[in-house]
Amino acid sequence: MSTTDGTPALIAETDGLEALCDELADEEFYAVDTEFHTERTYWPKLALIQLGWADQVALVDPLAVDPGPLGRLFAGPGTAVAHAAGQDLDILRTACGVAPATVFDTQVAAGFLGMSTPSLARLLDQVLGIELPKTDQLSDWLHRPIPPGQLAYAAGDVAHLLALRSSMVDLLEERGRLAWAIEECAQVLPGQRREVVPERAWWKVGDVRKLTGRSRGVAQEVAAWREQRAAEVDRPRRSVLSDLAILTIAQRPPRNRQELEKLRGVDTRHLAKGAATEILEAVQRGRALEHDDLRLPPDAAESRASQAAVAVCAGLVRQIADELQFDQSLLAARVDIAQLVVGEPSRLDRGWRGDIAGGPIRRLLAGEVAAAFDPDGRLVLEARSHVPDGTTPGSRAAP
Repeated sequence: MSTTDGTPALIAETDGLEALCDELADEEFYAVDTEFHTERTYWPKLALIQLGWADQVALVDPLAVDPGPLGRLFAGPGTAVAHAAGQDLDILRTACGVAPATVFDTQVAAGFLGMSTPSLARLLDQVLGIELPKTDQLSDWLHRPIPPGQLAYAAGDVAHLLALRSSMVDLLEERGRLAWAIEECAQVLPGQRREVVPERAWWKVGDVRKLTGRSRGVAQEVAAWREQRAAEVDRPRRSVLSDLAILTIAQRPPRNRQELEKLRGVDTRHLAKGAATEILEAVQRGRALEHDDLRLPPDAAESRASQAAVAVCAGLVRQIADELQFDQSLLAARVDIAQLVVGEPSRLDRGWRGDIAGGPIRRLLAGEVAAAFDPDGRLVLEARSHVPDGTTPGSRAAP
């Protein structure tokens, strides 16, 4: 769908959107992308929806037409092809009531081909030899009318996705990794993403783990207030109250507005419209919070795990990743390994990760096999002799 000069046309009326949904209803694969802004709001502001199929592209203007009808496309049998789809899917679910039920994420799949979270431009260049222009990357997508150059740029983000998927599927099948990639793509679906819990918002405040005693309750309640306030007024969290302000309020709980205004990080401009009173009320709730009501950050498995065990297992993971020729972070993060070491649930327990890395690590941790190096310096797992050699500090050779 394009204008007479070849520029992609904007769909800005319900009839046109319904007709588009009808046309796409039987497509096995369709490309999808969005343009949005988050700099000045709590909730992302959807500015444009791009769709591609066969050799066509359509752009939907959500500022002019309710994008809700797209819900029936997303709930249908077709597979959405997208790049770095996580936030796009969340935004589409909010705007349309439902997000695509099946997704092939080209950035996720790229990890199984030895690429570490590549941009779409880099991936298209490496796989298809197509170079995307990036002159309009930082455009204001909420401004209307959208210039033709921006529309062409937006169309480019979906125009080649189906061809990219096809080529990547061939490469993945050649390496026997297509099932792994499809399994991993399913993890980006929005239904599996956690909602924000206000009482846990303080976990993400810098240096919060240094707080002790009643200050932790104050941090929890003030950060929860900020989360709820930011959502209500649709402003970024730190424009409502800074992280530094939360920390200083927690460390030196104010009793009145005068004390609150003197604290480091507190901007008096953000205390208007009842905010100061609400913050002070949150402080009082925090100081009175019972220990059982305190939502403490989970004790990180890394801090409890044997660092020697984690190091050896991490070396094994690195070697497995190198042999598979893909990025180690795709296979396992250090926290995944530490969770196995301390016996907590881990991503390495299940699926393709469990098959290729979790199993060997569990056998090593259980003492069923021993780690050694071959003459080429490669880490190998061998049958155990169960006889200490006596050279390790704290060990004693058998008599």
